Amino acid sequence: MDEAEQAPPEGGERSRVAAAVPARSAVPAQPSSARLSGSSPVAGRPVAGTPVTSTGRAVSVSRAAGIKEVAAAAAVSLGTVSNVLNRPQLVSPRTRARVERAMEELGFVRNESARALRAGSSRILAYVMLDPSNPFFTDVATGIEEVAAAADLSVFLCNSGEDAAREARYLDLLLEQRVQGVLITPVDAVNERLRTLPARGTPVVLVDRVAGAGEGCSVSVDDVLGGELAATHLLERGHERIAFIGGPDTLNQVRDRRAGALRALERAGLPPDRLTVLATGALTVAEGRGAAERLVGLPAARRPTAAFCANDLIALGLLQMCVRLGVAVPGDCAIVGYDDIDFAAAAAVPLTSVRQPRYLLGRTAAELLLDEANNPAHEHQAVQFTPELAARASTVG
Repeated sequence: MDEAEQAPPEGGERSRVAAAVPARSAVPAQPSSARLSGSSPVAGRPVAGTPVTSTGRAVSVSRAAGIKEVAAAAAVSLGTVSNVLNRPQLVSPRTRARVERAMEELGFVRNESARALRAGSSRILAYVMLDPSNPFFTDVATGIEEVAAAADLSVFLCNSGEDAAREARYLDLLLEQRVQGVLITPVDAVNERLRTLPARGTPVVLVDRVAGAGEGCSVSVDDVLGGELAATHLLERGHERIAFIGGPDTLNQVRDRRAGALRALERAGLPPDRLTVLATGALTVAEGRGAAERLVGLPAARRPTAAFCANDLIALGLLQMCVRLGVAVPGDCAIVGYDDIDFAAAAAVPLTSVRQPRYLLGRTAAELLLDEANNPAHEHQAVQFTPELAARASTVG
């Protein structure tokens, strides 16, 4: 419908929108997209330096044009501009095009902070990850971003760096920013903030972690099963002395994957001391290289003939150093990683790895988060995927 036919916005939108427009600067700046009038003032025409829209209307603007200026330039009400921004289906195509043209010519940028303040939340999701240098987390983030984009939302990526204090600061900041929801692979799964945020209206979904009963939604992989798959594969290849390489032990994934390896030994009738644990300070390539030197330095009589690494980055570092030290893979040391990132198959010796559905983890977590944010009948779910073993040359030669 045209401007005259359009229903006014509800709840005094005109006054609320006007209140959200920032005060004008004492020194007006000229938007680059506005046309300027001639230098000589003529009756009925704007004076020099006044921006003019394609309709010929002169508009005085501040450094950042607001909806008042857009409304004046398009010769419509504030309510019409608000509807174009928030309920475009209520505005006739002709009027909407006029308003959009004025926005473009004035360089108008929507004040999302003001909109979030009125609405009580922003159009932003956040993903707090442990380590963005690990392709596992960026693949998860890709799945999250695609769901967010389909819902016309943006995603903030936050790097906790496996630091609980840094993670806590991010969670406090995200609450202040009124993000629509938080997805997190937590350093500390018992962090009280993970319960505080939902209580204050910001839903939280755990990624690559299992939420406790009644504690919200989570999306994870059965890491105990994954560890068992890795160790069982090595046992079936004839290896009875296996190294488990990974850390820190504060990470649930590390503990669960090691527990799975121990379960495989138990099922094979072997004592737990057949699993040599080489702890690392982080899940990085550099830590894998260091672990290789420690492994090679063990006495030959008790040196493991195979290694199960807590993630692929550790495994790739181990593989690199084995090649450098002249340790044949898999002849002298078979290697299994975890995550099956893209680099695993592309390694000099293609790496056997336990595969996680990284992209699907992200998509599922984002879908659960949006459902919790928008569906009053939402019910919490703990979704757990089953890992698979991808056998390659690092174990099967």
